[in-house]
Amino acid sequence: MQIESIEIENYRVFRKARLENLPRLVALVGANGTGKSTLFDVFTFLKDALTLSAGKAVARRGGLKELRSRHQRGPLRIELKFRESGGRLATYNLAIDEEDGRVVVEREVLKFRRGQRGQPWHFVDFSKGRGTAITNEQVYGQEGAEEERAEYVLDEPDVLAIKGLGQFKDFRVVAEFRNLIENWQISDFHIAEARPSTEEGYAEHLSTRGDNLAQVAQYLFTYHGDRFERVLDAMKRRVPGVTQVEAKPTEDGRLVLRFQDGSFKDPFIARFVSDGTIKMFAYLVLLYDPKPFPLLAVEEPENQLYPELLAELAEEFRDYAQRGGQVFVSTHSPDFLDALKLEEIYYLRKEGGFATIQRASDSENLRALVEAGDLPGYLWRQGLFEGVHP
Repeated sequence: MQIESIEIENYRVFRKARLENLPRLVALVGANGTGKSTLFDVFTFLKDALTLSAGKAVARRGGLKELRSRHQRGPLRIELKFRESGGRLATYNLAIDEEDGRVVVEREVLKFRRGQRGQPWHFVDFSKGRGTAITNEQVYGQEGAEEERAEYVLDEPDVLAIKGLGQFKDFRVVAEFRNLIENWQISDFHIAEARPSTEEGYAEHLSTRGDNLAQVAQYLFTYHGDRFERVLDAMKRRVPGVTQVEAKPTEDGRLVLRFQDGSFKDPFIARFVSDGTIKMFAYLVLLYDPKPFPLLAVEEPENQLYPELLAELAEEFRDYAQRGGQVFVSTHSPDFLDALKLEEIYYLRKEGGFATIQRASDSENLRALVEAGDLPGYLWRQGLFEGVHP
């Protein structure tokens, strides 16, 4: 699945903002406070609303008063357009508001368009805990097919319909969209948490904060040796001196990462190697996951990395996206931008206290300069992204 557009209304700094024509790799640039982290929080909010409830997702962010854009009224609204596995364009609309002081799902719709002119089928259409869902999804798109619906009542008015219906095989598309949200990953990697040894055992996926790095490395080594070798090969190419990495069990049943420098006889354990070495290893472990996350968001990957490594890291992100995991990256690095295509870059700026988002390739001036040989990072550094300064 691939998200093709995102529209956000009344969500903090986004009074009304839209990202369109999204590619597999998306880079976000903008000054501090323009909404890069807020956009990533939209992904986290949807995941919290699905796995917990809309009410709990709002409460985690200080309540609807704090979450809603300042001096605005009306519901918080998020719209995603995406291609499901069958190639059809689907739209998911979620509107959240309050009623009698309680958070409710004002409206939740998952719909498919039928060709260029046909009216869309609302596979899910709920409001405040009640609604309908199509029960004959398998005939969608067939000549003369008519939709069949059933009514449902949810446990609470702040529960998402896709949470319950997505458990049943009769609602394949709903289940597929639920799976997309449940399994996307927002990386908030902390080097300090990746350094200590961890309990011996396995973990299949790197955690959001990276505190199970040694366990995931051990899992790759044991069950996906080819993937682990690719991580090691990339480390050898990109980090000077590193010739081997291993996850070593200790006598007390813990795991430590050990990095071998070709200049020394004995390897260094993780707490004695550089931040950049640990961070590059963690990103490679994340990006060579045998089961890519359907959506991966990474904030400012350039921190602690040598600038010359950023072009190769950008290429790793792009390869990951082509293997099936759409990638969103926020950055302040001109070196990282230099490795990107103009159509992969979106820039955020504030107007009247609220953020807007523009695709760099929509600017005729930027397109002309890139076609003339300038690199995006250089143009960003020179302040040529309209209305935005590095």
